[in-house]
Amino acid sequence: MNPAKLFVGNISYQTAENDLRDYFAAAGAVVSCNLMLDKFSGKSRGFAFVEYGTAEEAAKAIEMFHEKDFQGRALAVNVARPREERGPSNGPRRSAGEYGARA
Repeated sequence: MNPAKLFVGNISYQTAENDLRDYFAAAGAVVSCNLMLDKFSGKSRGFAFVEYGTAEEAAKAIEMFHEKDFQGRALAVNVARPREERGPSNGPRRSAGEYGARA
């Protein structure tokens, strides 16, 4: 886990990556800012990852921006956790009887 990388949630769908980078720069030097986009529509998914050079800058950003209004929405700002592994999703399991199989 990288204590300098933050998860930012509840972002307005109209927010651009540059807007977010500029806003979070008030807490320190932003190393990277990645606004997550829907792969089909290309529109914002409402969350991003912001990385600072130090854990201290990231902690300052959490203090400054968590639950604060940005473009009409109260942001959720926390240290980013590693992505949880998910098993394969092949849809719901059904018995043969549900497919209309004949006995």
